[in-house]
Amino acid sequence: MKRQLPGLAETARDSRPEIPDGIFLVRVEGAQFRWHAHKPFYVLRLSVLEPGLLAGRSIMGRLYCTQRAMWKLGWFLRDFLYDPELLAHEQVDERALAGLRGVVKISHTVINGISLVNLDGFAPASQWEELCAAPISSASRSMAEEATR
Repeated sequence: MKRQLPGLAETARDSRPEIPDGIFLVRVEGAQFRWHAHKPFYVLRLSVLEPGLLAGRSIMGRLYCTQRAMWKLGWFLRDFLYDPELLAHEQVDERALAGLRGVVKISHTVINGISLVNLDGFAPASQWEELCAAPISSASRSMAEEATR
């Protein structure tokens, strides 16, 4: 017996990431702390603002809160202009993260068949023009063109 299952074709689409590796101007749409015994982390939902071809697309990534990874969380908070008073008191308010803007460099890694987004670097939003002017490789250009199709 055949059954029609709306949405099934969408689950079988190409496994390439929707957002290519690269540098993006983003806005924090949401953040949620997830407790884990060995590696607590924040799940960040970022919305792409630039480049315009990918505007509105979402990037989901993790920032770990272990002692070894605290430098990266601090880097993100400083470059996205998080409230310096909360930062001085070593506090992260998930509501205060929403709406922050900055530049993020991402790459993708496949672990056990699952594609994960790496948040490789951050910069203040004010540096977007300078960073986006850097030439992109032909591989990155073709991935950006594929993502817009």
